[in-house]
Amino acid sequence: MLIAAIYAVIFVAAYFAVKAFTSMREARHDFTSLKTVTFGDESAVRPNRAASIISVVSIFLIWGAFTGSSITPIHVPGPFLGETEFTYTAENAAGERDDATVRVIVRPVGQDVELPEGDGGGGGFALDDSVAVGGGRSSLIQTGENDAGADEDGFRVVAVNGVALEPEVGEVDIGDGSVTLSRRGTVRFTPYAGWQMEKIWLPAPEDVWVRLVEIARDGYRDFTLAEHLGYSLFRVLAGFALGALVGIPLGYAMGLSNWFRGWFDPIVEFMRPVPPLALIPLVIIWFGIDESGKIFLLFLAALWIMTIAARAGVSGVNISKIHAAYSLGASKSQIMRHVIIPNSLPEIFTGARVAMGVCWGTVVAAELVAAEQGAGQMIVAASKFQLTDIVIMGIILIGIIGYGIDMLMRWAERILVPWKGKG
Repeated sequence: MLIAAIYAVIFVAAYFAVKAFTSMREARHDFTSLKTVTFGDESAVRPNRAASIISVVSIFLIWGAFTGSSITPIHVPGPFLGETEFTYTAENAAGERDDATVRVIVRPVGQDVELPEGDGGGGGFALDDSVAVGGGRSSLIQTGENDAGADEDGFRVVAVNGVALEPEVGEVDIGDGSVTLSRRGTVRFTPYAGWQMEKIWLPAPEDVWVRLVEIARDGYRDFTLAEHLGYSLFRVLAGFALGALVGIPLGYAMGLSNWFRGWFDPIVEFMRPVPPLALIPLVIIWFGIDESGKIFLLFLAALWIMTIAARAGVSGVNISKIHAAYSLGASKSQIMRHVIIPNSLPEIFTGARVAMGVCWGTVVAAELVAAEQGAGQMIVAASKFQLTDIVIMGIILIGIIGYGIDMLMRWAERILVPWKGKG
C-alpha cells in the first residue's frame, strides 16, 4: 500500500511537471495539432515519451529504495543493526524479584559476531545476558539459563523495563525493537524491521543484473540463457500461430454464417473463460510430457481470443460499406476481399496482441509439464530453491520479449492497417 501511494504521488507530480514544461515550449505543428476534435479520437492519442521514461525510472527508484540498492540515492529506513539492551524483572518461587540486563547485538542475517564479556553480572538471582540476533528476525532469549533458581516451579519473568508483562499479553517498545513474552513465558525480542525488503523476498536491481550476467555466461541447469528463452519463444510463437490459423477462419465463419454461429458459439463461450492452467492434467493425459502438449496448451490459450476477435471484426463492419459495394455490382468474394477483411483487421490485430500476451502468461504453466528448458521452467526451478533473483530475472526477460513482440505487432498494424481509426 505504501509503495502504491508513493508511485501515485510520483505519477501526479510528474504529470504536472511535464505538462508545465511542455506548455512553455513552442506548440506542436503536426497532423494531430490540426484536428478540431481530439477527445475520444484514438488516432489523436499518442504515448507521451517523457511519461514512459519517468514511469520506468520511478519503478527502478522505488525498487532500489525498498531494497537498499547501491544505485539508488534515497532509501527507506532499513532494519536496526547494532547493539541495544533492556532490563527484565524475574520473580522466583519465593516471590522475590530481581532485575537483570540483556545486551542484544543485532547483526545482518548470516553474519557471526563475537559477544561481549560480562554475562552473569548482577547482585541477585537474576543475572545479565548477552545474545546475538539476526536483523529483522524475532528471537527467543533464554534468560533463565544463568538465573539462579530458574528451574524451580513459579520462577517467571514479570516485567521488562518496569512494564508488567504476561505470556502472549502486552508488548514493550525499547526503541530499537519490542519485547514480548511467549506462551511459556520466554522473553521474545523483535528488532525494528524497517521498510526495506530482505533479499529472499525482493533482491536489489544490481543483484538481479549480476545474476543475469552470470547465467548469460555460465547457463542454468545445463542450458544457456539463449536456449531457455529460445525454447519459450518457439513454444509461444508456435501455439499462437496455430491458434490464429484456426481461430481467424472460425471467427470469420461465425460472423458470416448463422449455422456456424449457432454451432460454435456455445463451444467458444464455454471454453473462453476456462483458464489454461485447468487444462494441464488433460494435456498430460492426452499428449504426455513431450513438446506437443505444451504447444497445444498455448494453442488453446490463443484460439478462443483469435476466434472472438475475428468474429467481432466481421460483426463490426459498417453495413453501409456492404450496401455500397453491392450497389456497385461487387460479388460476395469481392466484398469479402475488399470490404470485410480490411475492415476486420484492426480487431484481429488487437486480438492478436491480447492473445500473444496471454500466451506469454501461459508459457510458465505450459513449461510445468516436465520441461527441461524454457524461461518458465527456469523460474519454477529457481522458486523451489528460493532463488528470488533468478525468478525476477526470468519475469523481466519474459516481459521484455513480450513487449518487443507487441511493439513489432503495433508496427505491422501501422503498416498493414493504416486506415485504423479513420472511419
